[in-house]
Formats: sequence, C-alpha cells, structure tokens
Amino acid sequence: MKPSSFDYYRPSSVAEAFQLLTESGDEGKLIAGGQSLVPILNMRLSAPECLIDINGLQDLNYIRHEGGWIKIGALTRQRDVEKSDLIREKCPLLSEAVPFIGHMQTRNRGTVGGSVVHADPTAELPLSLLAINATAVIQSAEESREVELSDFFITYLTTDIMPGELLTEVRIPVESVPKGYSFQEYSRRHGDFALVAAGCVLDTDSEGRITFARLTLGGVDAIPVLAEDAVDILVGEKLTGSLLEEAGRIAAANVDPEGDLHGSRKYRLHLAQVFAKKAIQTAYQRALGKGGTL
Repeated sequence: MKPSSFDYYRPSSVAEAFQLLTESGDEGKLIAGGQSLVPILNMRLSAPECLIDINGLQDLNYIRHEGGWIKIGALTRQRDVEKSDLIREKCPLLSEAVPFIGHMQTRNRGTVGGSVVHADPTAELPLSLLAINATAVIQSAEESREVELSDFFITYLTTDIMPGELLTEVRIPVESVPKGYSFQEYSRRHGDFALVAAGCVLDTDSEGRITFARLTLGGVDAIPVLAEDAVDILVGEKLTGSLLEEAGRIAAANVDPEGDLHGSRKYRLHLAQVFAKKAIQTAYQRALGKGGTL
C-alpha cells in the first residue's frame, strides 16, 4: 500500500522544527530514520496531514562524554552507537544490545531518538536504556525537561511526550559503571522483533556478594518492564542456583504478556523466566571476571 497524501517539511534548525510542530499540532508527525513510521504510513494506520523531516538537524547527532554522563543525540544512528568505542567502554550493555536491532541496513537508518519515542515494548534500545537508568531530555519551544525512562514509557507505543515537544537527547549516568552486564533475546529469526528479551547490569564486592543489580524485560507487557522485585532479593547475596531460580520466578510473576500467533501467553511467561535467569547469571559471571566481554 501507499500512504495518504501529506505535506512535507524539512526544517534546517531546531527552532524551525518547533515552529512547524506548533503550527501542525496533532496533525504533524516527525520523521528521521523512518524505520517504524514509514510502514505505519504505508499500511495507513496513521494518516498525518504533514511530515516534518528532522534529518537536517545535525546538531542532534552526537555521542559524547560530559561530566558523569554519556550523552547521545536523538538523531544519532543506531549503527554509530554499535561502532562507538566510547559506548563499548562506558555502556557495554548497550553495545551488546544494538546488534540485535533488525539488520545492518536497519541500523544505518534507524535513530536512537526514534526508537525510544516509538516505545515498542519488544525493542532493544528502550529496554537496554531502561536497564542502565537513562534519562530522556525533552524540549519544546518554551522549555526543556528531563524524564527518567522508568517514567517515560506510559503504555503500548505511548510516551510522556506532548504535542509540540521533541526528544533531543538521551543521557546515561556513567560515574560508576557496573562490571557485570548481559543482554539476552529470543526471536524466531535474527533481525525479527524479540518474543522476549532481558537486560541486566550488576556489580559485586570483592567476596562475590551482589552490591547492585538492575533487570529489565521486554515483550512481556505493554512497556519495557523494570523488574525491581526480582533483583531486590539478590543484593547482599552471592548468586546461588536456588537464588537465581527465585529471581527468575519473581520476574515472570510480575509481567503480563499477551499471546499472539508468535507465542502464547504461557510460552512468553516461560521465556521471561528463562531469559531473566540467563541475563542475571551472565552479568554475575562477568562481574566476577569469569565471563565473556565485548
């Protein structure tokens, strides 16, 4: 199919983009990589009156280390994140997750901001950025605000971005980078959307006791899930088989997947438990210096 007709604008500055957003209101859509929006337009699931192409806003294309943060501009291509030595050093979970996004051609066009704002609960970037406690920087013509990703995702394909606003940057705290990390995903074929995915960052003390852990699950609810109850029982303990089983059980007990033609609810719950355990175990082994690294 082909999309409905629309007006097309290509602003050359952020200020011009805000002006167009204000003028178009709910009838305008931003487009950058177009990896999610174009199929939606082609299937006529959305029929905006105008598209605002922000590919010209190259001020929003960067990866840099400032203060205690890694800052990634919204127009940064996923492939640039994948190749970044800075990301590999400071955000290894993100480096491990990005290669699961579609195929190289997808990542060459897809943007960080586009994936985060699209908010697909099976997508790798929202899940991994939530695991490493990222913050979204959202701007309008009048103000700028910051929202932690744990508050940013509202429901399926819906975020805390209001009409007239633009996500301009994602910030990741890196003053203390956990030694352990793991991103795990199951899909029917490489490049397909994940049925279930899990991301974990974890740290240990010199005796192997877990001092910090953060676990996220994707494909199991309307938004990426931060599985706080599952990792609360880990802190202060060495990881044992029974403790790992309990963490996996709790993780699966606190999600609400829907069944579809790719997998039933029961199957997704099983995968949630399996991949939560796998992510925790791998992150723990890496924190101890016994696992593989990038």
